Amino acid sequence: LSRFISPDETREFTAALREVIERGVIRNTRLNPRSASGEIIPTSLNASALRDADGKVIGAIGILRDMRELDKALAYSDSLIKNAPDPVFVSDLEGKILQANDAVYELLGFRPDEVLEQSLSRFISPDETREFLAALREVIKRGVTRNARLNPLSASGEVIPTTLNASALRDADSKVIGAIGILRDMRAYEKVVRDLQESKSELQEKILDLEKFEEVVVGRELKMIALEKEIENLKQELEKVNRGQSKWT
Repeated sequence: LSRFISPDETREFTAALREVIERGVIRNTRLNPRSASGEIIPTSLNASALRDADGKVIGAIGILRDMRELDKALAYSDSLIKNAPDPVFVSDLEGKILQANDAVYELLGFRPDEVLEQSLSRFISPDETREFLAALREVIKRGVTRNARLNPLSASGEVIPTTLNASALRDADSKVIGAIGILRDMRAYEKVVRDLQESKSELQEKILDLEKFEEVVVGRELKMIALEKEIENLKQELEKVNRGQSKWT
C-alpha cells in the first residue's frame, strides 16, 4: 500500500495495522492514495482483524471509502458549523464523526484527534448508541430531522445531559451522504428543573405545616367557642337560680 500513499500515511497505516494485528481491534484512519491518473483520492480506511478458524489474528481486512463527495460537502458545512455557538458535528452513514467544531471539544473535554474518525458510540451508552443509529437511519432513509436525548461521557468522566438534533447531509445531487448533529448542553436546564422541584417540595412542606397549624388554631377556636357557649349556659342557669331565690325571699 505504501506505493500509493505518502510516507507519513504509510507510517500511520503501519501503526494502525500493527494495532489491529496485536490487539485485534478495529481502527479507522484517513488515507489519500494516488490513482493511475495522478489524482489524489481522499478515502477513509476501516481496518479490522482477519482471523483463522482458531480465532488467531493472521492479517487485516481493510475497507476503503471514497470521500470525495463527502469532503466537498464537508468543505461547505465547515463554514456553517465552525462558528456555531452550539456543539455541531458531521458523521458518515455509520455514525463515525468526520468533523466537529470547537464547541464539541469544549463540551466533551477531548482533543480533536480523540474525537475525529471515532464512532459516536465511543462516547455514549449502548442503549443510546442504538437510539442514535435508529435516528440516523431515519435521517438517511427519509431525509428528516430527528431529535434524541444523549448523555455523552466527557474526558473527566462526567455524564453530560444533551439533546441531539440530527439532519441529513446531502451532496450536490441531493443524495444523503451523512448527517449533521447539533448537541445542546442541558445541564443548566436540568439544574433549573431540579431547583424548581426542590422549591415545589419545600413549598408543599410549608403548605402542610400551615395546614397543621390551621388545624391547631381552628381546633382551639372551636374549643373556645364551645367553652364560651358553656359559660353562657352556666350564666343563664345561674340567673334562673337567682331569680328563683328572689321569688321566695
